[in-house]
Amino acid sequence: MSGKVADVIIAETGGDMSLFPDAKHLASWAGVAPGSNQSGPRAKPARVRPGDTYLKAALGIAALSAARNKKTYFSAQYRRVATRRGPMKALVAVENSIITSVWYMLTRDTEYIDPGPDYFTRRRPDTAKTRAVSQLEALGYTVTLTTTKEPMAK
Repeated sequence: MSGKVADVIIAETGGDMSLFPDAKHLASWAGVAPGSNQSGPRAKPARVRPGDTYLKAALGIAALSAARNKKTYFSAQYRRVATRRGPMKALVAVENSIITSVWYMLTRDTEYIDPGPDYFTRRRPDTAKTRAVSQLEALGYTVTLTTTKEPMAK
């Protein structure tokens, strides 16, 4: 995240996270919380809340640049959500993750530690393996798996 985006975040929020009980309150105030419009079992299309215009714009820039960088957790999250929900909803999801990370960093006075682009693969290796095998089989290959001596590093 660039220094200008960080400056806008501090300028708009004041840097005092005690005003927000948790990260969800900050995301809602910023206008990047996911919308919810459900009546009974039917979920209707929902939009994000209106929020702080300048903060939303800065988060949009940060989310777009994070999505374009291929070596971060945010880019992996963007690609994962964009395949299912579309690019615009994926950007809002990344914006939400960024502002949530900011809340935790300012509340706990810590630095951001990126989980890495392979976070989702490390989290559920069996699902990743099954998906890769099914994709190869869909292309017409016969797949035989053998285990290696070294498991995937954590």
